[in-house]
Amino acid sequence: MPTPNGHLVLVGTTASGKSALAMEAARRRPGVELVSMDSMQIYRGMDIGTATPSAEERAEVRHHLLDIVDPGEEFTVSEFKASCMTVLADLDERGARGVLVGGTGLHVRAVVDDLEIPGRFDEVRVDLEAEPDTAALHDRLRGLDPVAAERMEPTNRRRVVRALEVCVGSGRPFSSFGPGMNAYPASPFTQVGVHLPRAVVDRRIAERYEQQLAEGFVDEVRTLASLPGGLSRTARQALGYRQVLDYLEGRCGLEEAINAAVVATRRFARRQERWFRRDPRLTWMGAEEDPMEVLNQVLASLDGR
Repeated sequence: MPTPNGHLVLVGTTASGKSALAMEAARRRPGVELVSMDSMQIYRGMDIGTATPSAEERAEVRHHLLDIVDPGEEFTVSEFKASCMTVLADLDERGARGVLVGGTGLHVRAVVDDLEIPGRFDEVRVDLEAEPDTAALHDRLRGLDPVAAERMEPTNRRRVVRALEVCVGSGRPFSSFGPGMNAYPASPFTQVGVHLPRAVVDRRIAERYEQQLAEGFVDEVRTLASLPGGLSRTARQALGYRQVLDYLEGRCGLEEAINAAVVATRRFARRQERWFRRDPRLTWMGAEEDPMEVLNQVLASLDGR
């Protein structure tokens, strides 16, 4: 069993209140700093739509991994992991503790389990996507990496293409990059999750979009889209931003765009919940309405109790 490293991982779905919960915990525990585990809060200027902590909050409690990349750049999971490991090493050196707050499951797992994440090979992927027969691609994968082929459904095109992309691009079997996401080894991190009833999360998602519109979300997206580099492929897919871009580019009205964003975000929250629920190492803390109901439990976990 690894020795506990003193850092707490706090996960939950979008709009579950995990960021506010982490902020309040940090206020009550001197020496605690917050580490964002959100794949979109890394982008500069994408503040309103990603609910990035405010300047006032960041002045009160030190935050990490916010606004570190221009929105026109790609930033891989491997790059994120390396940046996070640098932050954690700095915290350890200074004797500070971190609360890693996030909803991007893969980024959390990459850090918690020190995953070796294969790189991206875009040219290889383009060639593979040109093959319409997913079964033929799976047969090709079986020839290159029978272990990986056995682990996935032959009809799961996304996974088959990704595995082949890595096999061809790296020259290594996809399965050689570790046991995969279905393994949950012992970890030095204490891991907890905040859970709200689905109806409450759904309501909070809709209310958050209303608040973001009032704060100038549409203008934020318009400004980002007008930048010389525009938005990267990844940044364009951020929830809310994709739908507002559809509005700004004349494909729908604003009300339709926001309704679509609410629906997409609720679906995403369900996927997040399924992802996190698979991890048996997480201790879940359930609140009925307000995430602050579980603050004392979070503080106890942070204190090692």
